[in-house]
Amino acid sequence: MPRFSITSIILCLFMLAIGACSKDKKLDHTAVSQVSVIFAPDDNRFVKLQPATSATVLFEWEQARAEDGGLVMYEIAFDKEGGDFSKPVYKMATDNGGIFNKATLSHKLLNTIANLAGIPSLSTGKLKWTVFSSKGINEVKSSQARTIEVERPAGFASIPTDVYLTGTATEAGANIGDAIKLKQTSSGVFEVYTSLKAGSYQLADRNSGTPVTYSVTGTTLKEGGSTDVAGSTKVYRIVFDFNNTSATFTEVKGMGLWFAPNNTIQFSIPYAGNGQWKAENQNIEFKQEGWGRDERYKFRMQVNDGSADSYEWYGSINNDNQRPTAGSAPAYFYLIKIANNDQWNYCFKFQTEADMKPCDIIIDFSTTQPYTHKVVIK
Repeated sequence: MPRFSITSIILCLFMLAIGACSKDKKLDHTAVSQVSVIFAPDDNRFVKLQPATSATVLFEWEQARAEDGGLVMYEIAFDKEGGDFSKPVYKMATDNGGIFNKATLSHKLLNTIANLAGIPSLSTGKLKWTVFSSKGINEVKSSQARTIEVERPAGFASIPTDVYLTGTATEAGANIGDAIKLKQTSSGVFEVYTSLKAGSYQLADRNSGTPVTYSVTGTTLKEGGSTDVAGSTKVYRIVFDFNNTSATFTEVKGMGLWFAPNNTIQFSIPYAGNGQWKAENQNIEFKQEGWGRDERYKFRMQVNDGSADSYEWYGSINNDNQRPTAGSAPAYFYLIKIANNDQWNYCFKFQTEADMKPCDIIIDFSTTQPYTHKVVIK
């Protein structure tokens, strides 16, 4: 019995020793060398960033070696000039999921990294970069680091998907949950028809939590801050272009229904708020012609770009139309800006039942649907 116990103990100790050696061997297999040579780009290379293009910059270095002769994984890291990479501003796997000893970065991504490093738009600054090698754990930082100098263009590195208008100067007030969502008219460009009064406003990329905010100085967008408004309440069409940091304010001074048979404004349509103009209980009377009763109309907007008044015309997508019915599709009433206006082109037609009746005319430039209008027959 004692002999059996001693044998068992020896066997157990032997197995434990093998397990410990195996464990040590596995840990050894995670060891990799550091990257000791960087090939490209040259230190202090200057790059004028063009994030709207497909331009790229290639970062390349000598391969590291693994203790087991196997595959080495790489990550490229960026830091502020003078940083030590203990908290890099950006870190990512290299090409082919981290397998290749090179990384191809687009100008768009470099613009984002420059922004994270605190380099403002329309400015030049330096990014420090290096490479980490590993087997997935126990990463090793390269002994080498280089600097790349970048010039950022106008515009934001990250353009918001949604934009909201909020503040005491706005129709919705300062509660971010009530903020006005803007209409995106093209990539990075947002538009709203609204009024501004004395107070302040800012833009936000969402209407909850802690959004990224933007403000306007003159005609330039910038991140953070707020914009003060003084004077009387005015109605505007405001276009914010995040691609070039521009803000364009066009005052909307008036709106009217243009009755084509009389070649004149039949009545004005006052602003009602929320991007809508509304004229109530307006008597509609078609004009008697030799061939029948003419009912054609469109809309004229009086605007001021800050220097002079002018007119813009809004009508149908069709050059000519039939009278609508109660069952006409919503698209019939969509409003399109007319480029080459004359007395008759791109007019709508009133529904037959509107003749000699009071009607409400509602023009809707709110941001949640295509710009449109409605005729409510009383």
